[in-house]
Amino acid sequence: MAFAAALVYLQGEDHLSIPQLLVHDREDNVGVVVVEDLAAGTEMLCVVTADNSDFRLTAKADIPIGHKVALKPLKAGDTVIKYGEDIGRMIGDADVGGHVHTQNCKTKRW
Repeated sequence: MAFAAALVYLQGEDHLSIPQLLVHDREDNVGVVVVEDLAAGTEMLCVVTADNSDFRLTAKADIPIGHKVALKPLKAGDTVIKYGEDIGRMIGDADVGGHVHTQNCKTKRW
């Protein structure tokens, strides 16, 4: 299913675009960077793989491939939702478009 979302036509555009961020479930509050060298200030094409919808979001930091991006403001103590599932908790804050990784997110397992 994710591969089907790899190339999308955007409404009003006549060419294919490659997303920089994938969101697996509409309930997720983070997405995953799927391109190398995502730079701060990049207006990302974001695709929700559950329904192939898309939206735009600006990266607030340089974010490596495979790392997460906040889709809404996240505060310390908030639950991080990815794949529609609880994957951890925030130990620091992240603004919309901010980098979410080990510096501000931890598993609840330990």
